[in-house]
Amino acid sequence: MASRYLPMLARSAPAPFSGDDWLFEVKWDGVRAIATVEGTLSLLSRNGTELAGRFPELGELVTLAPRTVLDGEIVVMTGGKPDMQALLPRLQSVMPGTPPVTYIVFDILEREGKPLTGLPLVERRSQLEAAVREGPHVVISEPVVGRGEDYYRAAVAQGLEGVMAKRRDSLYEPGVRSAMWLKIKAQKSCDCVIAGYTPGRGARKTAFGALLLGLYENLTLVFVGKVGTGFSDRLLTELVEQFAPLVTAAPPPWNIREKVVWLEPVLVCEVAYQEVTRDRKLRIPLFLRLRSDKSASSCTTDQIAGGQLPLAKQAGATPGARAYPAQPDLRTYHEKRNFSVTSEPEGQKDMDGESFVIQEHHSHKLHYDMRLERDGVLASWAVPKGVPLAVGEKHLAVAVEDHPLEYGTFEGEIPKGEYGAGTVTIWDSGTYETKHWDAEKIEVVLHGRRLNGPYVLVKFKRTKKNEWLLFRVAG
Repeated sequence: MASRYLPMLARSAPAPFSGDDWLFEVKWDGVRAIATVEGTLSLLSRNGTELAGRFPELGELVTLAPRTVLDGEIVVMTGGKPDMQALLPRLQSVMPGTPPVTYIVFDILEREGKPLTGLPLVERRSQLEAAVREGPHVVISEPVVGRGEDYYRAAVAQGLEGVMAKRRDSLYEPGVRSAMWLKIKAQKSCDCVIAGYTPGRGARKTAFGALLLGLYENLTLVFVGKVGTGFSDRLLTELVEQFAPLVTAAPPPWNIREKVVWLEPVLVCEVAYQEVTRDRKLRIPLFLRLRSDKSASSCTTDQIAGGQLPLAKQAGATPGARAYPAQPDLRTYHEKRNFSVTSEPEGQKDMDGESFVIQEHHSHKLHYDMRLERDGVLASWAVPKGVPLAVGEKHLAVAVEDHPLEYGTFEGEIPKGEYGAGTVTIWDSGTYETKHWDAEKIEVVLHGRRLNGPYVLVKFKRTKKNEWLLFRVAG
């Protein structure tokens, strides 16, 4: 079975619609998770966090859905509808049965080791129903055909968040925000990065006034407004505690004239809004909740603009048409190289997987480059003393520009006068598993020819922005 699939994502539809080419199902308000069932259970959230240990009741998937890879939503049901606030404590620690969760399965990606992502949705549904049995904590989502407007009205009347619309012929495209899947919500909302806050006054003197929100566009964090409503007193206190270790003196390039306490852009919150203004700001925003299950890098501007196709175009999409993700941003990599001189790859391919490579680089000084495949590029660090081999041994790792995936097989001579001039050879390569990945800490397990075992990268907070500490841990 594949080590990891990224979940397929949906675009937003401006209004409910109907159509015989579409399946409609409830938009569940919980935590998206890919379940890999093969003897044991793995439940990976969208940001790569392993959740199986926090929800032991979902271990029944081992017998209910053996040798499958499933896509679904983990929810807590209260009064017949999902309750995100009741689910949040379960995400923080293992709390068996308090309250119990349900895994609502809506897609199948593998069965008996055979990938199914290339099949139309209706065929995957048949495979899903044949491969998965329901249980006390496992339910298969039931869609309806065609009647999207009626289904949406019924869902909203029951207090649900909205509905999902999926073309019957849609393939499963991991990591792609596709027009073949659409979300239709009763309340407009988007996931935003918290980049800072304004100091509080009056009753909020010990907390904050408003949060400054950003969304990524081509790897640049763009200001989309401030939110100052939707906070209880308890939430204000909890947020202030979470903000304290994230304060930074390096703000994003925004023209903000008032006093702001800037934060490392790692926390994500969901914000409701009435509309998006012409200058792409959220009008009348309302804070809904923190989203610890989502990474900051996934908060992009296509949530509020550019991701919404006219409904007529959506409904008339060519059967089987694919929507491809934007090319990874390799501008810094390209700016440093003259490809008419160097044989290094430019980076054009679209690849999937989780590979790593350690390259021995005889430049002006011998060093080693560690590269981990992530989001369509190789996240890269220069490690002057090489990757530590002994448990507890710690080496400096300096983050450098992302490299194209093809660089993982590059060996050769970079000509004199070029950036990084010298000889590059592959010292080790293989695959890896992600245990944790955020802006401050990365935990992976390497499976290579020379390196096998868990490694941790921790970012230095009080030194240069690109310096990390790399060390081997027991495991």
